[in-house]
Amino acid sequence: MRKKFLAVAAALLLNFAPVSAAPAWTMPDYGVELYGAAKQKYVAENVERAYSQQNPDNYFSAPDGWNYEIFNLGRFNLEYLENPAGNPNRTILQLHGGGYVIALTNGHRNLAVKYGVLADAGKIYSVDYRIAPENGYPAALEDAVASYEEILRRGTRPEEVVVIGDSAGGNLALELSLYLRDHRLPQPKMLILVSPWATVQTNQPSWKYNAKRDLILGEGTPLYESVKKPPYAKGFKAKDPRISPLHADLKNLPPMLIQAGGYELFLDDCLALAKKAAAADVKVTLTVYPEMSHDFALLLPNIQETLDSFREIRDFINQNMN
Repeated sequence: MRKKFLAVAAALLLNFAPVSAAPAWTMPDYGVELYGAAKQKYVAENVERAYSQQNPDNYFSAPDGWNYEIFNLGRFNLEYLENPAGNPNRTILQLHGGGYVIALTNGHRNLAVKYGVLADAGKIYSVDYRIAPENGYPAALEDAVASYEEILRRGTRPEEVVVIGDSAGGNLALELSLYLRDHRLPQPKMLILVSPWATVQTNQPSWKYNAKRDLILGEGTPLYESVKKPPYAKGFKAKDPRISPLHADLKNLPPMLIQAGGYELFLDDCLALAKKAAAADVKVTLTVYPEMSHDFALLLPNIQETLDSFREIRDFINQNMN
């Protein structure tokens, strides 16, 4: 039963790449612009389409001229994309979402390509960290730390690194930054947190009023049970800052951009995280995209809100890299 669940969840996230290489992604000038019921119908139809795309071929093809490598770091893999048109002094470290129960998929590999273009980054790393239930906390954090240290060992300076995490990857990005601070290690330049899972608590109001409106993570979706009772956090109290960074001391963290959907399950988490970060004198920007579900840019690449979120990521990176 669990294998079937994970297969469906993975199908939701994969967005398989074509076998033949293609030119690097270019951001469109305009996207699909909808409101109210028409927008929710569009979201539902596209999520349903993602459910049905259960292609077993997991082949990934990097864009024309890009270098793609996979490094084994012992217990996990670190994937590398080299963007020949990107700035060699800009590096992306991607920490993917998936409730800590889904490994790196082509949906996130394709998203990494987009992040590389948006950031004008020459180097993009994606961590295929160990997942639950076989590997609970601190497995993913250990892999994220090892990846960051490997990137620095390869000659990248901390101030060149942009850490981008969506959903569970946003949780992991925060935990990585907290670990680096507490161990007096150099921080990355900034954190981009897309629908971050800031706490494993489930008593926030948005868990109730967005339970049915969040068409990507809410009730009835493949990952709902894995965030309601996360196997990664088994044995920990919900407020433990090791799994719920919202309850950690956020002082001395890098600048962060937080993006959230107005209809998402984690909306209150994102609002509370931004408020607490600001109170800790962290430079923080929060944007809530009205009527959008959780992690919408991953599954809805053609809607206007996704393009708006991409432009915000691009501008935030450029502003904070100067």
